[in-house]
Amino acid sequence: MSHWETWAQDQLAAVRRDGRWRSLIAYDGADVSGKVNGRDIVTFASNDYLGLASHPQVRAAAHAAIDRWGTGATASRLIVGTRPVHLELEAAIAEWKHTERALVFPNGFSANLAVLSTLGVAGTIFSDALNHASIIDGCRLAAANVKVFRHCDVEHLGDLLLNATGPKIVVTDVVFSMDGDVAPLQAIAELCVRHDALLVVDEAHAVFGTEMPAIEGLQLLRVGTLSKTLGALGGWVAGSAALIDLLINRGRAFIFTTGLSPADTAAGLAALHVYLSEEGEALRERLRYLIDQLIVAHPSPIIPIILGEEAIAVAAAKRLLEAGLWVPAIRPPTVPVGTARLRIALSTAHTDEMVQRLKLALSEQLPANCGFLDASR
Repeated sequence: MSHWETWAQDQLAAVRRDGRWRSLIAYDGADVSGKVNGRDIVTFASNDYLGLASHPQVRAAAHAAIDRWGTGATASRLIVGTRPVHLELEAAIAEWKHTERALVFPNGFSANLAVLSTLGVAGTIFSDALNHASIIDGCRLAAANVKVFRHCDVEHLGDLLLNATGPKIVVTDVVFSMDGDVAPLQAIAELCVRHDALLVVDEAHAVFGTEMPAIEGLQLLRVGTLSKTLGALGGWVAGSAALIDLLINRGRAFIFTTGLSPADTAAGLAALHVYLSEEGEALRERLRYLIDQLIVAHPSPIIPIILGEEAIAVAAAKRLLEAGLWVPAIRPPTVPVGTARLRIALSTAHTDEMVQRLKLALSEQLPANCGFLDASR
C-alpha cells in the first residue's frame, strides 16, 4: 500500500474513532417529499425555504435558458462566460439590495472567498466566532490579521476595534446557519461607522430579508446566495461600483472559474421576481406561520435542537429517519464540541400535517430533559 493510501486509511480510522464518520445519502425528490433507499420520507434538511426550487416559473426560466444558451457558461466570466442573463440578474440584485452594482458567482462559498481574500489584504478582519466556513476560509486566504469576536457580542467587538489600527473589516452572517439566530446589525453597524470599518454581511439564510440600518457613513458590502431563499444555485455580492470592479479584477475566486450556468442564472432571476411579488410576500407569511407551529417568534426557519453528545444526536436522527422524517444530525467540526444537534429547516413546501407529524415524533424521540420540548409548547 502506498504512503498516501496508508495515510488516508489512518485518517479515516481517526474519523471513525471520533464518531464523526459521514457518508452520502441519495435523496430522490424535487421538494420536501421524496425517497431514501426506496422508502418515502419527508425532509426537514432542505434550505429551499420558500419552495422556489420547484416553482413553475423558475423551472420554465431554467428550461428556456438551456434552449437558448446550452447547459454551461463554457468559460470564466471574463473570457466568454458572461451571458446577457448574468447582467440582468446582477442589475436586479443591485436594485433589490439598493447598491450601485452586483456581481454573480458560481456559488456563495466562492463569493465570500473572493470578497475576503481580495479586501482582507488591506487590513484587519473582525469575524464572528460562529461565521460560516466560507467566511473563515476567505479570511485564511487573505492571510490577513484576523480577530474573532465572541458570537454576537457587540461589546467584545467594540473592544477589539478600539485596540486595532489601520483599515478594518467587520464580517458577520445575518442569520447563523446552525443556530438560526440573527446578528445585532444595528449595533454592529454603529461600531463600524465609529471605527471607519467596512461592514460585510452574509445574507445567505436571511429569507425574511435584511433591513440594513440607515446610518450615515456606513460602508457596506452585501453577500448572499441564490441557492437557499431563491432555490437555485449561485452566489452574489452587492456594493459600490468601485468594490465590485475590484472583485472583477482581483477576485481570484471570480476570475479563475467558469461562470454560473445560464440555467441557474435564469432560475435565480425568475425566483427573485417571485420573491419580490405579492406571491413572495404570501410565501414568507406562510413560512412564518410554520415556524410558529414549532417555536413562536423564532427569527428564522432554522431551528436547532442542541443535544450535546454526538452519539445522542446521531441516534436521534437515525430514529427519526426510520420514522420517515429526515432531520440531520450536525456534529463537530461544523458546530463546537459538546453542541451536537438536530437541525430543522422549514420550507413552505411543508404542509401543516408534516409539521405536526414532526412535532409529535420529536416529543416521542427526544430526551425528556431536552430544552426544545419546553420551548415548543
